[in-house]
Amino acid sequence: MRLFGRFVIATLSGLVLAAAVHVVVVLASPRFATESAFARIEVMPLAEKAQIVSPPGGENTWLPLPDPAVAVAACPFDLSDGPERIAAKTGPLLLSFSMHTSTGGVFFAVTDKAAVRGELAIVLMTERQLDEARAGDDEDAPSRDVRIVAPDEEGYVVIRVVAPTPSLRAQAEEAAKAVSCTIDQDEEE
Repeated sequence: MRLFGRFVIATLSGLVLAAAVHVVVVLASPRFATESAFARIEVMPLAEKAQIVSPPGGENTWLPLPDPAVAVAACPFDLSDGPERIAAKTGPLLLSFSMHTSTGGVFFAVTDKAAVRGELAIVLMTERQLDEARAGDDEDAPSRDVRIVAPDEEGYVVIRVVAPTPSLRAQAEEAAKAVSCTIDQDEEE
Protein backbone atom coordinates (compact mmCIF):
# COMPACT_ATOMS: atom_id res chain seq x y z
CA MET A 1 0.00 0.00 0.00
CA ARG A 2 1.28 3.42 -0.87
CA LEU A 3 2.06 6.18 1.58
CA PHE A 4 -0.95 8.25 0.47
CA GLY A 5 -3.32 5.28 1.05
CA ARG A 6 -1.96 4.79 4.57
CA PHE A 7 -2.42 8.51 5.27
CA VAL A 8 -6.07 8.41 4.12
CA ILE A 9 -6.84 5.30 6.22
CA ALA A 10 -5.17 6.79 9.31
CA THR A 11 -7.02 10.08 8.86
CA LEU A 12 -10.41 8.39 8.41
CA SER A 13 -9.76 6.13 11.41
CA GLY A 14 -8.90 9.16 13.52
CA LEU A 15 -12.06 11.01 12.43
CA VAL A 16 -14.28 8.01 13.20
CA LEU A 17 -12.64 7.55 16.60
CA ALA A 18 -13.00 11.28 17.39
CA ALA A 19 -16.68 11.23 16.41
CA ALA A 20 -17.33 8.17 18.59
CA VAL A 21 -15.60 9.75 21.60
CA HIS A 22 -17.56 12.98 21.06
CA VAL A 23 -20.90 11.16 20.98
CA VAL A 24 -20.07 9.16 24.13
CA VAL A 25 -19.00 12.28 26.04
CA VAL A 26 -22.11 14.24 25.03
CA LEU A 27 -24.44 11.40 26.01
CA ALA A 28 -22.64 10.65 29.29
CA SER A 29 -22.19 14.21 30.55
CA PRO A 30 -25.68 14.55 32.11
CA ARG A 31 -24.97 11.52 34.31
CA PHE A 32 -21.88 13.19 35.75
CA ALA A 33 -23.21 16.73 36.05
CA THR A 34 -23.17 17.92 39.67
CA GLU A 35 -25.27 21.01 39.04
CA SER A 36 -28.17 19.36 37.23
CA ALA A 37 -31.69 20.77 37.38
CA PHE A 38 -32.75 17.97 39.74
CA ALA A 39 -29.84 18.67 42.10
CA ARG A 40 -30.89 22.32 42.28
CA ILE A 41 -34.59 21.60 42.69
CA GLU A 42 -34.05 18.72 45.13
CA VAL A 43 -32.54 21.08 47.72
CA MET A 44 -35.52 23.42 47.57
CA PRO A 45 -37.36 23.53 50.89
CA LEU A 46 -40.32 21.19 50.90
CA ALA A 47 -43.46 23.24 50.64
CA GLU A 48 -47.03 22.63 49.65
CA LYS A 49 -46.73 25.23 46.91
CA ALA A 50 -44.45 25.39 43.91
CA GLN A 51 -41.36 27.58 44.30
CA ILE A 52 -40.46 30.27 41.74
CA VAL A 53 -37.12 29.59 40.04
CA SER A 54 -37.17 32.50 37.57
CA PRO A 55 -37.58 35.82 39.37
CA PRO A 56 -38.28 38.91 37.24
CA GLY A 57 -35.25 40.41 35.58
CA GLY A 58 -33.36 37.12 35.71
CA GLU A 59 -31.83 37.99 39.09
CA ASN A 60 -30.74 35.13 41.37
CA THR A 61 -31.70 32.42 38.93
CA TRP A 62 -29.78 29.43 37.67
CA LEU A 63 -31.78 29.21 34.46
CA PRO A 64 -29.79 30.10 31.34
CA LEU A 65 -31.30 33.16 29.69
CA PRO A 66 -34.70 33.10 31.44
CA ASP A 67 -37.63 34.41 29.43
CA PRO A 68 -39.03 37.54 31.16
CA ALA A 69 -42.52 36.70 29.86
CA VAL A 70 -42.63 33.30 31.56
CA ALA A 71 -42.90 32.66 35.28
CA VAL A 72 -41.21 29.33 36.02
CA ALA A 73 -41.81 27.40 39.23
CA ALA A 74 -40.84 23.89 40.26
CA CYS A 75 -41.43 21.30 42.90
CA PRO A 76 -39.59 18.03 43.54
CA PHE A 77 -41.43 14.77 44.12
CA ASP A 78 -40.59 11.50 45.84
CA LEU A 79 -43.14 8.76 45.20
CA SER A 80 -41.73 6.48 47.90
CA ASP A 81 -43.93 8.43 50.37
CA GLY A 82 -47.03 7.95 48.20
CA PRO A 83 -48.54 9.51 45.08
CA GLU A 84 -47.91 13.22 44.48
CA ARG A 85 -50.87 15.49 43.70
CA ILE A 86 -50.22 18.56 41.55
CA ALA A 87 -53.27 20.81 41.60
CA ALA A 88 -53.92 24.16 39.95
CA LYS A 89 -56.75 26.49 39.15
CA THR A 90 -56.68 27.74 35.60
CA GLY A 91 -57.17 31.33 34.54
CA PRO A 92 -56.65 33.60 31.56
CA LEU A 93 -52.88 32.91 31.37
CA LEU A 94 -51.41 29.83 29.68
CA LEU A 95 -50.34 27.29 32.28
CA SER A 96 -48.20 24.25 31.44
CA PHE A 97 -46.65 21.41 33.41
CA SER A 98 -43.75 19.16 32.47
CA MET A 99 -42.78 16.16 34.55
CA HIS A 100 -39.10 15.20 34.60
CA THR A 101 -37.14 12.25 35.91
CA SER A 102 -34.22 12.92 38.25
CA THR A 103 -31.87 12.61 35.26
CA GLY A 104 -33.75 15.36 33.43
CA GLY A 105 -35.76 13.37 30.92
CA VAL A 106 -39.28 14.65 30.30
CA PHE A 107 -41.83 11.86 30.66
CA PHE A 108 -45.10 13.83 30.48
CA ALA A 109 -46.32 17.32 29.68
CA VAL A 110 -49.78 18.87 29.91
CA THR A 111 -51.33 22.32 29.57
CA ASP A 112 -54.33 23.93 31.22
CA LYS A 113 -56.46 22.72 28.30
CA ALA A 114 -56.82 19.42 30.21
CA ALA A 115 -58.58 21.22 33.08
CA VAL A 116 -62.11 20.29 34.08
CA ARG A 117 -64.26 23.21 35.26
CA GLY A 118 -61.24 25.43 35.80
CA GLU A 119 -59.28 22.94 37.89
CA LEU A 120 -56.46 20.62 36.90
CA ALA A 121 -55.49 17.73 39.19
CA ILE A 122 -52.54 15.58 38.23
CA VAL A 123 -51.56 12.59 40.35
CA LEU A 124 -48.04 11.21 39.82
CA MET A 125 -47.63 7.61 40.92
CA THR A 126 -45.72 4.40 40.44
CA GLU A 127 -47.19 1.43 38.59
CA ARG A 128 -47.97 -0.31 41.90
CA GLN A 129 -49.69 2.80 43.28
CA LEU A 130 -51.78 3.04 40.12
CA ASP A 131 -52.91 -0.58 40.50
CA GLU A 132 -53.89 0.11 44.12
CA ALA A 133 -55.78 3.27 43.13
CA ARG A 134 -57.66 1.44 40.39
CA ALA A 135 -58.59 -1.35 42.79
CA GLY A 136 -60.05 1.21 45.20
CA ASP A 137 -61.94 3.22 42.54
CA ASP A 138 -65.71 3.51 42.77
CA GLU A 139 -67.29 2.58 39.43
CA ASP A 140 -70.21 4.97 40.03
CA ALA A 141 -67.93 7.96 40.71
CA PRO A 142 -64.83 7.72 38.49
CA SER A 143 -61.80 9.84 39.32
CA ARG A 144 -61.39 13.06 37.32
CA ASP A 145 -57.68 13.20 38.12
CA VAL A 146 -55.08 12.90 35.41
CA ARG A 147 -53.10 9.89 36.65
CA ILE A 148 -49.54 9.63 35.39
CA VAL A 149 -47.16 6.75 35.97
CA ALA A 150 -43.65 8.05 36.59
CA PRO A 151 -40.73 5.94 35.36
CA ASP A 152 -38.71 6.80 38.51
CA GLU A 153 -39.70 7.44 42.11
CA GLU A 154 -37.86 10.76 42.20
CA GLY A 155 -38.12 13.71 39.87
CA TYR A 156 -39.51 17.19 39.57
CA VAL A 157 -42.37 19.11 38.01
CA VAL A 158 -41.77 22.38 36.16
CA ILE A 159 -44.68 24.81 36.02
CA ARG A 160 -44.67 27.58 33.43
CA VAL A 161 -47.14 30.46 33.26
CA VAL A 162 -46.92 32.79 30.28
CA ALA A 163 -47.56 36.51 30.73
CA PRO A 164 -48.47 37.99 27.33
CA THR A 165 -47.56 41.50 28.51
CA PRO A 166 -45.03 42.75 31.08
CA SER A 167 -47.84 44.16 33.20
CA LEU A 168 -49.19 40.61 33.73
CA ARG A 169 -45.85 39.21 34.99
CA ALA A 170 -46.91 39.52 38.65
CA GLN A 171 -50.17 37.72 37.92
CA ALA A 172 -48.24 34.95 36.16
CA GLU A 173 -45.95 34.54 39.19
CA GLU A 174 -48.93 34.36 41.54
CA ALA A 175 -50.55 31.70 39.36
CA ALA A 176 -47.30 29.67 39.36
CA LYS A 177 -46.89 29.99 43.15
CA ALA A 178 -50.52 28.92 43.68
CA VAL A 179 -49.89 25.45 42.22
CA SER A 180 -49.91 22.91 45.05
CA CYS A 181 -47.58 19.91 45.18
CA THR A 182 -48.59 17.56 48.00
CA ILE A 183 -48.64 13.92 48.94
CA ASP A 184 -52.01 12.65 47.76
CA GLN A 185 -53.95 11.52 50.80
CA ASP A 186 -56.87 10.16 48.74
CA GLU A 187 -54.72 7.78 46.67
CA GLU A 188 -52.49 6.83 49.61
CA GLU A 189 -55.26 5.24 51.70
